[in-house]
Amino acid sequence: MRIDAHQHFWNYHPQTHSWIEDHMQVIRKDFLPSDLEPLIQSSGIDATVAVQADESDAETEMLLRLADQYPFIAGVVGWINLKQVDVETNLAKWMPEKHLKGFRSIMQGTSNEAYLTNSLFINNVKKLSQFNFTYDLLVYHDQLPALIHFTEQLPDNKLILDHLGKPAIAKKEFKAWREQIKELSKHPKLYCKISGMITEADHLNWSTNDLLPYMETVAEFFGTNRICFGSDWPVCLLAGSYQRVIDAVEQFATQLTKEEQNKLFGQNTKEFYNLSIG
Repeated sequence: MRIDAHQHFWNYHPQTHSWIEDHMQVIRKDFLPSDLEPLIQSSGIDATVAVQADESDAETEMLLRLADQYPFIAGVVGWINLKQVDVETNLAKWMPEKHLKGFRSIMQGTSNEAYLTNSLFINNVKKLSQFNFTYDLLVYHDQLPALIHFTEQLPDNKLILDHLGKPAIAKKEFKAWREQIKELSKHPKLYCKISGMITEADHLNWSTNDLLPYMETVAEFFGTNRICFGSDWPVCLLAGSYQRVIDAVEQFATQLTKEEQNKLFGQNTKEFYNLSIG
């Protein structure tokens, strides 16, 4: 069972998806399961986790209905307002949705006060564990010091770091990121997605060798029981095809045993998100 732990769907709208800037024309259009399904079939991927890209209940609902329609969508990471006072009522509303596994907020590029040091937000993230929901962590590498303190306040939560914390691969910045990843990995319930790397590299001139030190670092510190392959499709199309992303991670995985490869490409994702497949 091979699982893609991180991909997106959307019906493109200039306001909803204003983060898709002029230089990102290749992803300024709709991306739906019918677009992804032939790619995963040809790449030997059996199932995926669809992750939110818009902070709205409407998109969460859309992803869940797509998961009902397409069996390969094994789980959904949606969005919920974690800055509201009575968040338990909203969480309880989503509990019957079998495909809804967790939530994510767009923390990348925001001030620390917006999320990472916001006491109401932190307390509401804590409550996710009571409902068996996971939480995806989306930040840029310069937010990692604040993220370390954030995760230290969430010892009971199942957390997963998206895109290796978005290191500055294009600039070959490595040392500070490596030390911060080492510190983050001390949280025993924190996993890391090996995803989103090629969009942090030089879009026009990257190779797998540029990515290897970053993949090797998260494997070293998180161990092979807490790393998960993700494509970040269709965002990855800014720098490479779906298959090229898989090829890069598979090249790294030649260093691993067959059992460890199975964990990276499926078992760890299944366990983290509690997916009912395989």
